[in-house]
Parts: sequence; structure tokens; C-alpha cells
Amino acid sequence: MLQMKLCGDLVLRTKCAPVDHITPELLSTMNQMVEMMRAQNGVGLAAPQIGALSRFLVMMDPDTETVYKMINPQIVSHSSDVCTMEEGCLSVLGHDGLPVFANVSRPQSVVVEWTDETGAKKMAEMSGVPARIVQHETDHLDGKLFIDYLSPIRREMLMRKVKKLKK
Repeated sequence: MLQMKLCGDLVLRTKCAPVDHITPELLSTMNQMVEMMRAQNGVGLAAPQIGALSRFLVMMDPDTETVYKMINPQIVSHSSDVCTMEEGCLSVLGHDGLPVFANVSRPQSVVVEWTDETGAKKMAEMSGVPARIVQHETDHLDGKLFIDYLSPIRREMLMRKVKKLKK
């Protein structure tokens, strides 16, 4: 059973290694991640959030409910247009056990390349909410959290609401 890693766990700050081979274990893990994401009403989950230090993620377009399973995703370009939207994270929870939210500015659209679960190379242009999700999740693969985009004062205010990691 997969376990969510929470803010403060060093695995969330570690850059992930590329996936060399698609294995049955990887596919099983990605399927479990989709179930975990849905059970927690999330729209994305990256490998470090479950303690895996490999470059893969799952995400869902909330408008179409299309699920993407991305292996070695890479954002190859982004728009110069920037959009500010509220973001939360299943690894950054408040004392009530629910995600905390903050406004984050990111490019409005991106082009992302990845390998899917069958080994096929994929590319898509995403805009709006799906673009935000894929940027948020690929940041996880580089050890970055959405709180890193906040001003020091705003980050400090938000972190006061965050449940401390249980030792």
C-alpha cells in the first residue's frame, strides 16, 4: 500500500532519476497512484510523493477526466503569458488534514513530452488547469514544491498552517 509523503520529508526535495525501463512494478505503482489520487480528490500525484525517486507521475484533466500516466515527462516549451491560480498539494496539508492553498503564477500553457505506459512517445500542448497540473507535478520530480513560488513572508504564513511531519 502506498503512503503519502508530507512536507518536511526530504524525499520531496530530491531530484528524481529518469526511468530506464517500464516494468510491471512501475505500471502497478502508477495504477495505485491513480487510485490514491482519486481517493484523495486530487488531480495529480508525482513519484516522490509516494517515496519513489524516479521520474514518473499521474495526473487528471478535471474537465475531461482524462488520466495521463507520464514517464520521464519534460516540459519543452511554455508560453510567455502567465496566469495566477490557487494551488494546493496532497503533500502539503494543514492541521485539519486537508491541503493548504496559495496563489501561484505559472505559464498559461506548456508543451510536454513523455513516454506513456506502453512505451510510446507522446507530446501535448496543455493550457489552463492541465498546464498548471503538469507544471506542479513535474516540479515534484525536481524536488520543488508550489510553496517555493511564494514570497518568503507568504510562505512563512502558509507554513504556520501546515501539519508538521510525524517523526
